[in-house]
Amino acid sequence: MEMVKNKENHYDQYIFRSKLPDIYIPNHLPLHTYCFENISQFSSRTCLINSATGATYTYADVELTSKRVAIGLYKIGIQQRDVIMLLLPNSPEFVFAFLGASFRGAISTTANPFYTPSEITKQAKASNVKLIITQSCYVDKIKSFAEKNEVKIMCTDNSPPEYGCLSFAKLITDQSEEDNHNYDYNTILSDIEIFHDDVVALPYSSGTTGFPKGVMLTHKGLVTSIAQQVDGENPNLYFNSEDVIMCVLPLFHIYSLNSVLLCGLRVGATILIMQKFEIKGLMELVEKYKVTIAPFVPPIVLAIAKSPLVDKYDLSSIRMIMSGAAPMGKELEDTVRAKLPNAILGQGYGMTEAGPVLSMCLAFAKQQFEVKSGSCGTVVRNAEMKIVDTNTGASLPRNHAGEICIRGDQIMKGYLNNPKATEETIDKEGWLHTGDIGYIDDDDQVFIVDRLKELIKYKGYQVAPAELEALLISNPNITDAAVVPMKDEVAGEVPVAFVVRANGSKISEEEIKKYVSEQVIFYKRINRVFFTEAIPKAPSGKILRKDLRAKLAVGLAS
Repeated sequence: MEMVKNKENHYDQYIFRSKLPDIYIPNHLPLHTYCFENISQFSSRTCLINSATGATYTYADVELTSKRVAIGLYKIGIQQRDVIMLLLPNSPEFVFAFLGASFRGAISTTANPFYTPSEITKQAKASNVKLIITQSCYVDKIKSFAEKNEVKIMCTDNSPPEYGCLSFAKLITDQSEEDNHNYDYNTILSDIEIFHDDVVALPYSSGTTGFPKGVMLTHKGLVTSIAQQVDGENPNLYFNSEDVIMCVLPLFHIYSLNSVLLCGLRVGATILIMQKFEIKGLMELVEKYKVTIAPFVPPIVLAIAKSPLVDKYDLSSIRMIMSGAAPMGKELEDTVRAKLPNAILGQGYGMTEAGPVLSMCLAFAKQQFEVKSGSCGTVVRNAEMKIVDTNTGASLPRNHAGEICIRGDQIMKGYLNNPKATEETIDKEGWLHTGDIGYIDDDDQVFIVDRLKELIKYKGYQVAPAELEALLISNPNITDAAVVPMKDEVAGEVPVAFVVRANGSKISEEEIKKYVSEQVIFYKRINRVFFTEAIPKAPSGKILRKDLRAKLAVGLAS
């Protein structure tokens, strides 16, 4: 902790830093150059495995193919700083396209292929895309928009001729002998001057409030974020070239793109690509490929904790389970630790706008530190964190909950074409305000209380949904749960729960309410329970509380 002067020459009294020392970060390098900086050490090692086909690609293959994509993009008219949309599930082609765009000096905006045509169109329009790379089964969603706006469509599989799509395979193979002898690579690619402040990735995020906005992540920002995790003599996130990293989380989400793919590339690890989560398939892959690193989100951790299949597979190769994107309660952590005793289990804490990692479990470090259940680790190195009073804006000491703020080279450049939202999120001192409520304890460990906008106010008392959700899913009769506020004339808001019963369970509303009320103070008691088949969640694992609040608003829950 240190004291830092602000612009007004006053001191912010409580600034928190990592327990790990700052390191040199080569963030003047373009992202692709940095990721492949040490490729000579592992060029012949396996970089990607496509679990769907068993196909493997070495680091030399991935670098060469990515360069070929860059040349192909150049030849079809994609200019430096043009935006391309990756509307793809997890696949090697996603990796080649993202890295190829980086080599070209272009920008990738990533989107969920399961979005509706309207959602895709909004993002494509807002980011002014010139090319959409997708699979043929998604072309119908974008064909009309593409035709009206002269946007090219490229398919990574065989699309019907009547679609008129460009071929990704042709893009990387239909090149002259001259190209294949690196003539064009050395001339065209070396002519592209990429500045560290150029945008390379444009994921979309709602931030703390409002509609999705384009988050401008620069070469410098992503290089800084990756280095904060995996660089240095004692990396905060100890990946190495012997590791096999499970890539089941969607690459269109920044958690997987950054902390799985890009961090894995930097250290020369093998990245095992799984297109879609399915518990039995996941365990088969872990056993078959001896997966060592398992980056998950709480719903996957919950599925493992509740699954009777765990004991039927050899999962002993897993040495690290990383959980992020949403809070994970102590009860769930303890259950998984009991099932997978060989694995280190911990959480990271991120936000797309923060580049994305703010803090990370120090048990993941090469030289491990003790971690507390429920902690999100400590702030990443080469960055500063403070906790501010939401009423006064004053920085708070340890063990006082307030809004978490982060500052460093890794945070976003801003929201695309939205200076107002940018100013509301990043203040004049360079602090990014997360909208998350948390505190830092005596051991510098970060604990998230909840989202600022998701706190339930019961007669002025603050009720954190995450706390009640962790309690609910600790009940063996409940497989998943979400807690949201419901309007109440007397209290203002009361907590209500949406609950998914375990198979065969007939647990009642009254039994659930009693189970919770016995373990919490009066104002945290569940007022109503609504049984549902599934909890709506984003691909990142975050509960879509707005969908549940909307259900309540129109009375559908009853």
